[in-house]
Amino acid sequence: MWPILLISVIGVAIIVNRVFVFRKFFNGVYRRETPQKTLDSLSHGFIWVSSGITAAPMLGILGTVTGIIKTFSALNIDEGHTAATSGMSEALITTAAGLVVALILLFPYNWMVSQLSRAAAILENEE
Repeated sequence: MWPILLISVIGVAIIVNRVFVFRKFFNGVYRRETPQKTLDSLSHGFIWVSSGITAAPMLGILGTVTGIIKTFSALNIDEGHTAATSGMSEALITTAAGLVVALILLFPYNWMVSQLSRAAAILENEE
């Protein structure tokens, strides 16, 4: 669960930073170099957000697997239904958390990609 939380915090921090960077760019305040360097600078951090979108559901599924393993272990050892429900609870919570984090990061990421395309068009017209 902690890795999913870490991914969400890093992803949201990058997204907030990029929102301000794109705002500066489109208001003409952003320092422009060559078009390629400008685009590289604008896209800084995109790979981390994209990786978080991919990794969060996978970590959620990993939590599902470990939760189900705990459930079957508890049933096998005959620890009772409380231990079994605890494992199922862990499985469902981590799956939901992974999917929520991926969705939270996905829509702003797509917005950032569209803004990068828009910036590329602007830089292309300036040449």
